[in-house]
Amino acid sequence: MELDQLRYFLQIAERGNFTRAAEDLSISQPALSRSIQKLEEELGQPIFERKSRSVSLTDAGTLLQARALQVLSILDDTKAEITDDGESGRVRVGAIPTIAPYFLPEILRRFSTEYPKATIVVQENTTDVLLKSCTQGEIDLAIVALPIPAKYLEVEELFKEELLLVLPLNHPLADRAKISVSDVEPFPFVLLDEAHCLSGNIASFCRQKSFQPVAVERTSQLTMVQELVSLSHGVSMIPAMARNCDQSDRRTYRSLVKPKPMRTVAVVWNPYRFESRLLKAFREHLHQ
Repeated sequence: MELDQLRYFLQIAERGNFTRAAEDLSISQPALSRSIQKLEEELGQPIFERKSRSVSLTDAGTLLQARALQVLSILDDTKAEITDDGESGRVRVGAIPTIAPYFLPEILRRFSTEYPKATIVVQENTTDVLLKSCTQGEIDLAIVALPIPAKYLEVEELFKEELLLVLPLNHPLADRAKISVSDVEPFPFVLLDEAHCLSGNIASFCRQKSFQPVAVERTSQLTMVQELVSLSHGVSMIPAMARNCDQSDRRTYRSLVKPKPMRTVAVVWNPYRFESRLLKAFREHLHQ
């Protein structure tokens, strides 16, 4: 059993398709198929159930997937530990879309200046995907918003952040000296898709105030939420870090009266994986 065979197998299992896996691995599909065939011959049973346009794992494949992840993780950690000089290497960072473009750029700039030999790889995705990637060792850490359903992951709070009410300029509440949650209740909301935790943060805050925000539109991009609000499609709540990056004069942001809606930004990582000195330094930069 060869390491490349395990890597090929895991890629097919992830993609559920030989063709897409071959494209990701930059090898021909026949070569990929031969490699898996040899692996199945060695094991004496199939690891994939072939369908017309996809594959799924057999019971043997499911067991092999868990073991292959462990084997490759151990090898990756061993290599990282041997070559750890505290200055060079790779840090794989994940962040949710409502944090990545607003919080990470300055962090990356400062870290790259201090550690010019280091390589930072950024993955932007939803919380569920990042937690899975972190657990499996595909990324070194993830920056997310609490609460999270994290098992076997270390969680460290970074900071709390206010969620600001965003309104079109001609909105009836735009000129109010003070705005409470009850003032916002009658108006429709523009929200992110339910896969994004920010929508859950907003809904949770509103439920604590005994009302459910009615979403008239949902989108996958926070910038689109802001644009739709500018067009008077509804109101929304936006993280302060996104507001700080917003240069538009077609919408206005207001802070609600106490208790204000907040979210907690945290960093999570797998404590069972080797943590290089470079990774520890990056986590310190997150706190700075």
